[in-house]
Amino acid sequence: MTGDRLPRHQVPAAFDRGAAAYDRLVSVNPGYHAHLRRSARELSLPARGAGSRLLDAGCGTGASTAALVAAAPRAEIVGVDASPGMLAQARAKHWPATVQFVHSRIEELAEAGIAGPFDAIFAAYLIRNLPDPDTGLASLCALLRPGGVLVVHDYTVRDSLIGRLVWHAVCWSVIIPAGWLTTGDADLYRYLWRSVLDFDGARGFADRLRRIGFTDIHTSTVTGWQRGIVHTFRATRWLERA
Repeated sequence: MTGDRLPRHQVPAAFDRGAAAYDRLVSVNPGYHAHLRRSARELSLPARGAGSRLLDAGCGTGASTAALVAAAPRAEIVGVDASPGMLAQARAKHWPATVQFVHSRIEELAEAGIAGPFDAIFAAYLIRNLPDPDTGLASLCALLRPGGVLVVHDYTVRDSLIGRLVWHAVCWSVIIPAGWLTTGDADLYRYLWRSVLDFDGARGFADRLRRIGFTDIHTSTVTGWQRGIVHTFRATRWLERA
């Protein structure tokens, strides 16, 4: 087995192995945290999130959670991740009392005691890593209240030749070598390279959201070298009919 073809069910374990170095690696990515904060603001929660309940799906080491706290400091936030190692890094940081972390796969949230409704869900760098993206998105949709908002933040390059070329260049000149030097194992970073190439384009992912039942879908991209590579998708769960 080569690392770029890492089976999806083994991805959480790969993140466990890379957890201790993960924050150091993403810290050298210009705009990484600013782009997460930009996407979190797309939730557009009133009153700084007061009275809102938010799910950070695939919270990892807590970078996306921090973006949610900045965007909605008065909201209740539940961070969920399938990797115990990544969650350990997140829990070791300082958080307000309104933040909690739960170990669970997205498909097993009910078994972990996580139930809706949530007013909004933030999923950063998650859907691409799920064994079945449609099932995962349907699970998230079911957790949202009618009219609730899902924001997805992820790499998607299929629609852009320039984006694919830049992604190849950055992965093989920076991300994969840095991952190997930092952890001694490049499997996770070769998997990252390949998973982005295999994932939906921006138009295709918007279509996927519509098939699941989301409406009012808006897509945007970030600035800097990741323009056309990292995208934000904002979608609304349909309103229940009377």
